[in-house]
Formats: sequence, C-alpha cells, structure tokens
Amino acid sequence: MTDLSIDPDLVVWSVEPGARHQHPLVIVMHGRGADERDLAGLFPLLPAGFVYASLRGPHSYGTGYAWFDDTVEQPGSPRLATADAMADAVLAWARHLPWQPTTVGALGFSQGGAMSTHLLRQGRGIVSFAVNMSGFVVGGSHASDVSLVAARPPAYWGRGSVDPFFSPELVHRSETWLAAHTALTSAVYPGLGHSVSDDMLRDVSEFLRARL
Repeated sequence: MTDLSIDPDLVVWSVEPGARHQHPLVIVMHGRGADERDLAGLFPLLPAGFVYASLRGPHSYGTGYAWFDDTVEQPGSPRLATADAMADAVLAWARHLPWQPTTVGALGFSQGGAMSTHLLRQGRGIVSFAVNMSGFVVGGSHASDVSLVAARPPAYWGRGSVDPFFSPELVHRSETWLAAHTALTSAVYPGLGHSVSDDMLRDVSEFLRARL
C-alpha cells in the first residue's frame, strides 16, 4: 500500500524559509505523470503576494507521480473516500508547517486541479479558495457539500475546448457541482487541449490577485 503522506523534503517553495510566514499560502499540485518541479515553473508568472508550495503526489505514474492510483481508481472518477484520504494527507502536511498561514488556497492542474477543488470539500474551511486548471470534480455527495452551498468559497475552473480528457459526463459533473457550491469563475479556451495557455494563466493570476 502506498504511503499517502506528503514528503516535506520534496516540496518546491517560491520563497526562502525566512519569508514564508509573511504571505498567504497556495498549495500547488501537479498533474498525473509530473512532479513537484512541473508547476513550480509558473511561480514567477503568478502574483507575488502569495507563497507557493508545490507538492509531490505519492503514487508513481510513468516517469512521474500522481494523486490517484489509476491501477485502482477509474481515471477521472476516483472514489470519494480515496479523494478524502488524499486530501487529508495534504492537510496533514499543512498542519505540520512551522507556522500557520492566515489564508490557504489550492492550485492544481488535471489531477492536481481535482485535488484543489476537493480540498475545499475535505478542508473544513482550512482551504478558502481553489484554482482548478484542466481538472475535474470528484463525484459523490460529500458531508461538507451543504455547508459549501452556504459559504460559496471562490473557485476558478478553466479547461480547453478540445481537451481529450473531458468527456460530456465529466464536464457535466464538474460544471454542475462547481456552479452549485462555489463562487465560480470559469472559462473554456478555444483550441486548447490538455495544457495551460497564456490566456488561462492570465485569468488564474487575475483570480489570485482578487484573493489578496
């Protein structure tokens, strides 16, 4: 069985240790098959008012890592309990930081985007906003969903119009849940596949600046 804990020694940070406590935190999570260095390349392009921490998923996948084990879980449709356990591991990492950020957000791509949104559900208010780039929403009814309808935390969801990973069912599930449970900013980018474009990054930066 894979250890679901997050290795703190593998986290890539946007700032040096002495300055981390001075800013709100954004937890960053890569897509399937990548690692903690992948989205860290975006740090210079994102608003400087946050400290970004890019984590490594615990499951091996190809030459990289993943948040959900596709040998056990259906791609795009992990079980709710699986997503809860993975989110708990990320939250445990955050709780053991040497300081406690006043604000915590989450940002991810693909599987990492799904994790970002799920941290809103499993985080019990610890995570206050989510950026879901080309990711989905985990199916099922979560215990926190009713409270999220009332709280409506800010969420961004962007995807490409020709992203081959988005079936109509996946789009419907994600779109329906996000519209009902978050204050949603969404966009579909014409001609974009399963990737991050300049336009998406511009919209993500604007969304993050509004959280500062």
